[in-house]
Amino acid sequence: MKQRENDAGRKNIRFQGDDITLAATMLDKLSTTIEIVYYLMNRGEERSFVVMLVTAQMCDVEKILNEQKRNTDILFELDRDKAIYAIICQDTKIDGGYHFGERVMRHLKINEAKDPYCIELEVRNTTHDIKYIIFKLMETFLQTKEEERSGEIVFKTLN
Repeated sequence: MKQRENDAGRKNIRFQGDDITLAATMLDKLSTTIEIVYYLMNRGEERSFVVMLVTAQMCDVEKILNEQKRNTDILFELDRDKAIYAIICQDTKIDGGYHFGERVMRHLKINEAKDPYCIELEVRNTTHDIKYIIFKLMETFLQTKEEERSGEIVFKTLN
């Protein structure tokens, strides 16, 4: 797609129509679950959690994620046609989230996936608005795709 002239100098990520639709789907599907995890964190039953976005082409991403996730991890199908999935990993810190991402990426590679992306966002406390978490994850996902960082695990932490 050709870039519009007034967009050429922009450094910020621009959400396209499909991106906004995906963000809206993420809000619908993830918000209530994150709210429950926040409740558990406020009670002291959990310390932090990781939200992941994973996508790849030419393989069964959902099957790989189901095989690799723990019973406490919650998997969400966001877009079946584009094979975009989210996972909320309860009671998970940066190292556990990163190791999980490595396992997922390794299995995507074994299954000869094309254009695999894995974006992870660690949330350490309940001070962040749930919408902010979802929008930050979406923004990181778009930036990662724009920078063509396929095959990498992109990890961010919200303090």
